[in-house]
Amino acid sequence: MPFLSRSINQIGKDVSETSAHRTESLTASPDLQTSPKTGTLVERLSSFYAKRGKYLFDTVAAFFLILIFAPLMALIAVLIKFTSRGSVFFSHKRVGLNNELFVIHKFRSLHVDTPTYSEKPDSTEDRRITSIGKWLRKTSLDELPQLFNVLKGEMSLVGPRPEMPFLAKDYETWEDQRHLVRPGMTGLWQLSPRRRGTIRDGIRVDLEYIENLSFWNDFKILLRTFKVFWDNNTY
Repeated sequence: MPFLSRSINQIGKDVSETSAHRTESLTASPDLQTSPKTGTLVERLSSFYAKRGKYLFDTVAAFFLILIFAPLMALIAVLIKFTSRGSVFFSHKRVGLNNELFVIHKFRSLHVDTPTYSEKPDSTEDRRITSIGKWLRKTSLDELPQLFNVLKGEMSLVGPRPEMPFLAKDYETWEDQRHLVRPGMTGLWQLSPRRRGTIRDGIRVDLEYIENLSFWNDFKILLRTFKVFWDNNTY
């Protein structure tokens, strides 16, 4: 039973059980580890939504979201420029659809002398984070420039998190299946209670997402994302 078929509040709640079951099936089935597309993945990725509808929805939605958020993005750019030295944007190579590399864009939240591949800050009190960066990270507004990645067809509004190349190069065949769809600005992993787990926990959740790929599930993930954003930033 697809775990996104129930109410929006159930998104990610069943991940512990489904990912545990997924682990058993992955380790028990040699075919799944040697073939890039198997079972439900073939069916889902052959649907109209996966082949055409998702890209069309992403393009139209990203265009209007850019128009809506343009004033806010302009304000953020000005604040970054006047409060710290360096570029307004942070650009980084990530692995996209079919393992193609692309450059992801974010509003810069760290000081320019921070190493590109340094350990990710786990607290807004990290000294590497700029004064504006603390607010950007807390609200996740540093992710807004990725709407342009979506508009260009490099990302989707919903999908697996975009992986860094040095991590993706060590993927096993079954793990590489997460690159059969475009990476997303948000996704099931980000909303999952297991998002603080290991990298491979995240891959299992991503594959669960692909196996249940549909417009309705994407729509619920987007609604849940906005709800989490609102709850976290409303006092």
